Amino acid sequence: MEFRHTPVMFDECMSGLDLKRGGVYFDGTLGGGGHSYGILSALGAEGRLIATDLDGEAIAAADKKLKPLGKNYTLLNDNYKNIIRIAKDLGITAFDGILLDLGISSYQLDNRDRGFSYLAPDKPLDMRMDARQTLTAATVVNQYEKERLEYILSAYGEERFAARIASAIVAARANKPVETAGELVEIIEKCIPAKYKQDGHPAKRTFQAIRIEVNGELDGLGECLKEMVGLLKSGGRIAVITFHSLEDRIVKQCFKDLETDCICDKRLPVCVCGKKKVVELITRKPVTASDEELARNPRAKSAKLRIARKI
Repeated sequence: MEFRHTPVMFDECMSGLDLKRGGVYFDGTLGGGGHSYGILSALGAEGRLIATDLDGEAIAAADKKLKPLGKNYTLLNDNYKNIIRIAKDLGITAFDGILLDLGISSYQLDNRDRGFSYLAPDKPLDMRMDARQTLTAATVVNQYEKERLEYILSAYGEERFAARIASAIVAARANKPVETAGELVEIIEKCIPAKYKQDGHPAKRTFQAIRIEVNGELDGLGECLKEMVGLLKSGGRIAVITFHSLEDRIVKQCFKDLETDCICDKRLPVCVCGKKKVVELITRKPVTASDEELARNPRAKSAKLRIARKI
């Protein structure tokens, strides 16, 4: 299957990053290379792009896309959360801009063999972005204790029927392992009252929750964003696209913390905490996709873009 992925809010990202010719940029979520192509096109031969992705298929597809632009890029089958080690290994002390397009790519959803979609009933439960890891969706569904399953569905999927679904999964796997997406969907559907099945596919939240758990998508995200800001040059920008409220909440809070000056008790005559404002927000409210983009790419509907500039 050809790797196809439409970059979300492409123009807004390119503008928001304030791309500088000859600059050094980091794209932590390479995907099909759409955003990276735009960044690299603006840098010129003297610029440099570093990009990472957990998906080896994404690396191969993006390399083919970027190759006509020159050789001033490095693609790594790695986690963007390792940015400090990556920068050190490559001898980079600071970046002019950093981009994260969080979530799952269209290719991963559309490639039914990857097991991300609840619309592929006969496919095995996998959901790994990084095929090298051992933890799969099948492991989560068949081996996690009921309490842990319930927590994941509630915390990562914001599923109101988490307890009911977790109990049903445990009961079903006692007879035989839950092996396919279709088997899991059947279990979930029996747990959702009819009046709630009108709010999108009944399995959507559960599949999101399991995918987040399998790939550790929220683990250390806030800490990583602060490390990234630490690696920005003065005036450098970080742009982050999120696709659900959990991610967006973390990004929003992180940027707010970095934008906040003194946190001392206001009754104190002088500051004793020493905290200084590190960034200024370019986007006070998140940017969302235009109506024109939504007509072309409905999957951009839930996307939110937040941008900050290092002081």
